[in-house]
Amino acid sequence: MAGRAFWKGYLKLSLVTCPVAMTPATSESEKVRFHTLSRATGARVVSEYVDSVTGDPVEREDEVKGYPRGEDDHVLLEDEELDAVALDTTHTIDVEMFAPADSVGWIWYDKPHYLVPDDKVGEEAFSVIREAMAATGMVGISRLVLYRRERAVLLEPRGKGIVLWTLRYGDEVRDPEDYFGGLETDKPDPKLMTLVTSLIEERTKPWSPKMVDDPVQARLLELIASRKKGRKTKPKAKAEEPAETGKVISIMDALRKSLAKESGGKR
Repeated sequence: MAGRAFWKGYLKLSLVTCPVAMTPATSESEKVRFHTLSRATGARVVSEYVDSVTGDPVEREDEVKGYPRGEDDHVLLEDEELDAVALDTTHTIDVEMFAPADSVGWIWYDKPHYLVPDDKVGEEAFSVIREAMAATGMVGISRLVLYRRERAVLLEPRGKGIVLWTLRYGDEVRDPEDYFGGLETDKPDPKLMTLVTSLIEERTKPWSPKMVDDPVQARLLELIASRKKGRKTKPKAKAEEPAETGKVISIMDALRKSLAKESGGKR
C-alpha cells in the first residue's frame, strides 16, 4: 500500500513545470520501539530542557539558537534571521544542472524518496523529464528545503518514477585518501585471487530483501509475545571469545579449507 505523501510541490526544468508528490522510500514504522518508564510507578519518563546554571525549566518561547565562539560565549540567532538565509521557495524542485549518473559516488547519497506526478495533466511533462535523463544517463541536481534544512538533492530516473536522493553536505564526507592513501598498492598473489574468486562464486546468490532481514527484531517480537503470556526468558549465554593460538595461519591453507567446506556443504 502506497504511503501518504509528506511533501507536495513542483518539478521545474526551464519553462517545463509539473506538480509532484514525494514520499520517503524507506520506513522505520515497523521497528520495535520502547518507552522509558519509571520502574517504581510504571509511568512514562518525560524530558525537558533546563537551564544548566539555575536548573530551572526553560519554556519553548525562551529558547534561542546559539553558535559557540568560546567557552560559555555564544552568538545568538533568532528564528527570523535563520529563515532569512534559507531558500526563497521551499516547494519547487528547480533542476538547474545535470551530471553523469556514474560520476556521483555512492557515499554522497543520503535518504531516498519516491517522486511521482501529482495529477494527470502533469504526467506528460514528468515522463519527458524522466525519460530524457534515462536516455542520456544523467541525473538532475537541485536544492530543496527538507527536514528543516536546505539540502542538495539528486533526481534519478527509476522505472516509471523518479527517486529523489538528499545528498550529504560536503563537510560530512571524509577524504578517503586519509584512510586508504597509505595502503600497499601491490597486486595480490594470482593463486590467492583465484581461490578467493572461487569462494565468492560459491557464495553468490540472487539478491533478495530477505538478505537484510533484522533477526534481532524477530527475537524482540518473540520476547514481547512471551512476556505478554507471563513467561520469563533466560538471559542469553555470553559467547565465548576465540582462543588465541599464537600460530601464523597460511592464507592459502585457510582459503583451501574454506572452499572444501563450501563444496562439501553443497554436496
